[in-house]
Amino acid sequence: MSRPVIPVDNKCSRCLGSTCCTYTTEALGPLRSKADFDHVLWQVSHDNVEVYRDDDGWFLLIRGRCEHLQPGGACGIYATRPQVCRDYSNDWCEFDEPAEKHFTHHFRSHAELLAYCRERFKRWDA
Repeated sequence: MSRPVIPVDNKCSRCLGSTCCTYTTEALGPLRSKADFDHVLWQVSHDNVEVYRDDDGWFLLIRGRCEHLQPGGACGIYATRPQVCRDYSNDWCEFDEPAEKHFTHHFRSHAELLAYCRERFKRWDA
């Protein structure tokens, strides 16, 4: 059963937990070489750091709640929030469906990404 379509201007008021304010992502660019992946192995070795790939490329995902998120989900600095927050559009957001649904790869740990690297690069350990 699919969720009903909710007007964009009403989604935030119905979202529980302000999902979009509990992580950040950063584009990594293309990952092609062993050196590229070795660097990402270092990154994903840290707490709350993950890496994923979707149709737009590779991204670092850092789980962490925004320090300005108030109880109930409101922004504590709404009038002076950063430009990236002002530019955010919820035309599509995780209230509609989880972003993970569109990940082609998702690694939550060094061990998970290392297994992928060893499969992708047959001579990884050489």
